[in-house]
Amino acid sequence: MPVAVPASAPRTRPRDRKRRIEEAAALAFAQHGYHAVGMQDIAAAVGISAPALYRHFPNKYALFVRTAFALAHRLIESTDGAAALPLDSAGEARAALEAMVDAVIATTIELRATGGIYRWEGRYLERDDRELLTSEFRTLRHRFEVAHAVYRPDVDETDRRLLVLGALSAIASISAHRTAVGARALRALLADAAWRALDGSLPGPAQVGETDAAAPPAAVAPAGAGDDTPPGRRGQLIDAAIRLFAARGYNEVTIEDIAVEVDLTPSGVYRHFDGKSTLLLAACDRAAVSLERAALRARESSDEPAVVLARLVRAYVAHTFAHLSLTRVYFSEIANLAPDEQRRLRALQRAHVADWVALLQSVRPELSGKEAAVLVHAGLGVVADQAPLLDVRDAVAAERLARLVEIVLGVAPVPSAAN
Repeated sequence: MPVAVPASAPRTRPRDRKRRIEEAAALAFAQHGYHAVGMQDIAAAVGISAPALYRHFPNKYALFVRTAFALAHRLIESTDGAAALPLDSAGEARAALEAMVDAVIATTIELRATGGIYRWEGRYLERDDRELLTSEFRTLRHRFEVAHAVYRPDVDETDRRLLVLGALSAIASISAHRTAVGARALRALLADAAWRALDGSLPGPAQVGETDAAAPPAAVAPAGAGDDTPPGRRGQLIDAAIRLFAARGYNEVTIEDIAVEVDLTPSGVYRHFDGKSTLLLAACDRAAVSLERAALRARESSDEPAVVLARLVRAYVAHTFAHLSLTRVYFSEIANLAPDEQRRLRALQRAHVADWVALLQSVRPELSGKEAAVLVHAGLGVVADQAPLLDVRDAVAAERLARLVEIVLGVAPVPSAAN
């Protein structure tokens, strides 16, 4: 069934047709996913025929690559001026960072509707293209790190990378949700969160053991702990599907692929599940139950909102570490389920976020519900972006990441800037 892409202006031959094609494609890919969008959908959105579209792009993949790189390059271009500013003192470095933060926020807000391509759809890029896109974002991060090293020369380089990535993840998080906040308030929220990260301080390995008992270090549960994992073949099939869906994307995986993972024939898979979509549904239900259990344990641990929030942050980080592939599938593949199941699972996701929002407002009553929601998504985005990048995901790494989330939320003490 064709994807409903909003129609644009009447059929004309504008000089900027190629740009309009790229914008329509970026929006469609971000909203519906790479596999759900056809060239005919994009052509209809621009008001041209499919043959006319093929005169500009030979195939869907070429158009996808173009939109992905165009969006990434906009972020690089937006910081070109700031990256050229002098860095001869801490004051100049802060001014450069301010300019870069402002530029990235403005560009991300402008591209908010299409930014989801990076978070979930980038895995459909071929290896060379994916590595090239990664290098674009590495350039952006490097610009921040160079200025930050002059601004805060006392910070360890490992910490610097985490703090810079935390700032960028907080800003990028708005592409993963639709919470409506006024433009000025949104800029201020994102800038404050980014600066809290850039000015933040993370605990070292020795300090993790000294964490206040009210918020004990995040313990990393073994994968599978607390799951409703069915025994035997059903559980093995769900596990295999989760691994493959997370690595390659739902649409790139076949029943045959899953069967091979557990040494079955395709007919053997169908004895347990009606098809690939039922495997995906089982995986998403497992994630929803597991997350709710982790949140419930945190809520029942104390009557103090600040303590509950601290424990919820650590429970979420520990859950993500233990179930990295499952978490990715839960948040990236729901669109491939039947509409009724999508609505049910998205309602569960919204309820989970609402719990965070209520707790954050209890700790920071000056925030409106929408402002708190923006910050909650920023904190969750930090975990989603950084957890897969860590070489080691142990209790120390979990506590450091949890502290970074608290910094972004504005519920952890932030030392005065070094200068």
